[in-house]
Amino acid sequence: MTSGHSVPGKASFAEAYEQPDPRGYFRALGPYEYVTPHHAQRVFRLLTAAREPRTVVDLCCSYGINAALLNHQLTLTELYHRYTDPALDDLSTPELSLRDRQFYAARRRPEAVPVIGIDVASGPVEYARRAGLLTAAFAENLERAAPSPALRATVADAGLVTVTGGVGYVSARSFDRLLACVDSPPWVAAFVLRAVPYGPIAEVLAEYGLVTERLARTFRQRRFTGIEERAGTLRAVLDAGLDPAGLESEGWFHAELYVSRPAPQVRARPLATLLRADT
Repeated sequence: MTSGHSVPGKASFAEAYEQPDPRGYFRALGPYEYVTPHHAQRVFRLLTAAREPRTVVDLCCSYGINAALLNHQLTLTELYHRYTDPALDDLSTPELSLRDRQFYAARRRPEAVPVIGIDVASGPVEYARRAGLLTAAFAENLERAAPSPALRATVADAGLVTVTGGVGYVSARSFDRLLACVDSPPWVAAFVLRAVPYGPIAEVLAEYGLVTERLARTFRQRRFTGIEERAGTLRAVLDAGLDPAGLESEGWFHAELYVSRPAPQVRARPLATLLRADT
């Protein structure tokens, strides 16, 4: 999707996101210890447990990794091991998707919820659907066009919108177009790099009656790929009026968690309480 706000010098993993199956993705990101889906797993499980309706819309879903971790007895480490295993190298994409469908079905949690995936990349989102991770899958670019009639109908009763790595590639425009499709404003949970402003998105969410809270801690995203990415990120963090000491200065991107809900629900259960304060 079109970038809403990019971090100067940030490495591109576009090729890894455009493969027909997840093997290239995990091999590309593994050396840099990309871990945001690990953090999101517990958060999204707690939010879905507290929310009705429980249907999730995962924006920028790529290969359905958030859905895999939300709905199955699996860890992110296990997914890295699976998709970098040389034993899978000779499988075609259809063969791998069939094995994955069986793999995930055997690990499905009783508490599993429907997940609708949206991503501009058609290959990954279709793979996630074939592997049984997504209830419905849409390859649409909400930065450039309004949702299709099929997408509008499918997300109408969504209870939670999630995004882990997409903010900065999608802007407030995508959130506006998505929430306009939902009958009753859903909760929105987003992990966002510290150098990327979330204010414009929070302002749009407020138009739908949602109050945005930020959890008072950060989460490691991944290691920097090199000197250029580190320098660009440190500049962006400082330009945002933030202190990188002990965070980005240690060689890692850091993300913050924003959760948006209707005001009465925020007053009744503040975010730290909702997430049991130990997230």
